[in-house]
Amino acid sequence: MAEQALRTVLAGEEAYLVGGVVRDELLGRPVLDVDVACHEPERAALDYRRTAGGAVFPLSERHGAWRVALPGGRTVDFTRLAGTIEADLAGRDFTINAIAVPLAGGEAVDPHGGRQDVTARLVRAVSERVFRDDPLRLLRAVRLEDELGFRLEAGTEELVRRDAALVTAPAGERILSELLRLTGSGYARLAELRLLAPLGGSSGRLDHLPGTASPELRLVAALGQAVDRLPVSNETRRLARTLLSARRPADASRREIHRFRRSTEPWALDALAFLGAPELADAVLAARAADAPEPLVRGDELGLPPGPEVGRLLERIAEERAAGTIRTREEALALVRRETAAGAPRTSDPGCGR
Repeated sequence: MAEQALRTVLAGEEAYLVGGVVRDELLGRPVLDVDVACHEPERAALDYRRTAGGAVFPLSERHGAWRVALPGGRTVDFTRLAGTIEADLAGRDFTINAIAVPLAGGEAVDPHGGRQDVTARLVRAVSERVFRDDPLRLLRAVRLEDELGFRLEAGTEELVRRDAALVTAPAGERILSELLRLTGSGYARLAELRLLAPLGGSSGRLDHLPGTASPELRLVAALGQAVDRLPVSNETRRLARTLLSARRPADASRREIHRFRRSTEPWALDALAFLGAPELADAVLAARAADAPEPLVRGDELGLPPGPEVGRLLERIAEERAAGTIRTREEALALVRRETAAGAPRTSDPGCGR
């Protein structure tokens, strides 16, 4: 559907499908993002939007690139073809992304042997300057290995190691976009190629994570405090603070699990994986299932003036309820009377109610 509309919009003009769309079609992978090289990208994008719908906006004023965002997360990018297609491809990153197919039909333009490298499942640099021209390509090389199941060609790996110190140069938004697409193996590969340490990360915690870990959990596990150097969402910042301050429960008792959940929910299971304590996951799941829909008492039922003491007592009630030492409203109020009458200590005996 996308290619048919593109042929209509760009009929009679020199235009090519380039980059990932050609590579993914050769691999039989689903194509979500289409890249088109043409002489008038702005006009082509506006015409395509009128034909196919979606939203149109400029991607790069410097390079004259425009994007049409379609429903379902699909995109069509139009980039300027300033000279010959061969010159355009010579400026791209890897041979597997330097193949062009004429929209009007005909043979693919493949001056760097990209189709052979697709078959051989290699990520090979188009030139020895690719990483110096755009250091983000250091991360992209690893991401392509990771995402496609390819491997770096030996000479390209040498170039990555040579230019590894440049990995911090790109804008944080661009770095973050690449990192969030990596699996745990991808982060381990970054560490192996000396790309992770300059970003403030290490691979030590990655072995603890399950294969189902979210991209955000992998990011925090790999970067730790260095997550704050990137423009992550507020939700990811809260996740990072929670995981980095989490402490492993002493045991699987209901009291310990309650205290752990109080400091880590809604990410208690992620925190266990982060801490290398997955054996306690069943205890957390059981505690979640046992959560009561309503508290035994409310703050205004304690007979105390509003203030921190009310919050402390409500938490004491919640903990004792989770530990199984109290079950009813009357028992909760009796606990409050004992605490207020005797001037009880601020924290309960950790051994009580296990």
